[in-house]
Amino acid sequence: MSYAVKEMFVTLQGEGAQSGARAVFCRFAGCNLWTGREADRADAICQFCDTDFVGMDGQGGGRFADAAALTAAISAIWGGGMAGRLVVLTGGEPMLQVDAPLIDTLHGAGFRIAIESNGTLAVPRSIDWICISPKAGSDVVQTSGDELKLIWPQPGSDWRAMENWAFSHFFVQPMDVAEDTKRAANVRAAMAHIYDHPRWRLSLQTHKILGID
Repeated sequence: MSYAVKEMFVTLQGEGAQSGARAVFCRFAGCNLWTGREADRADAICQFCDTDFVGMDGQGGGRFADAAALTAAISAIWGGGMAGRLVVLTGGEPMLQVDAPLIDTLHGAGFRIAIESNGTLAVPRSIDWICISPKAGSDVVQTSGDELKLIWPQPGSDWRAMENWAFSHFFVQPMDVAEDTKRAANVRAAMAHIYDHPRWRLSLQTHKILGID
């Protein structure tokens, strides 16, 4: 199959347990929780989404004919050397496109594979690091993995039930909004949740603090 990619770039992972790690981010186009049409935004489950996943016009984006072509592009973005190779497959919703040939080909090129998914589609355990960010109102089927990252506050999230899911790390991440006072209130709300429920940890979008992609 071919793959539609919005953008690809090398950066430092900004969120969660792998913050600070050098990685190639491969952002797939499309999401199953929103059509991508502005007219439909009011009906989207996750209206707080801060990611542009529409089209293939971003840096390094395009349509790649097969797994070998996409892996070659990811390898070129990483550059020389095999040590520490990490690719983060994200979106949109990457599991709309990620398949066994791509996973196998990336592993063959020496990459450790991380994925950031909304959890509404099953993620194969052949992926090395599974991060699930559940959205209130969606039907989550992937209730195990390495990292659960819950955007906070998110009315309607059954976070108590999520504590029974099989993850190694549980994070709340303050919802990013344009208004400074509301953003600060979200940070305080996330901190308050952790003080009251210490199984959870704080995830910050450090890439935004650093001013990188």
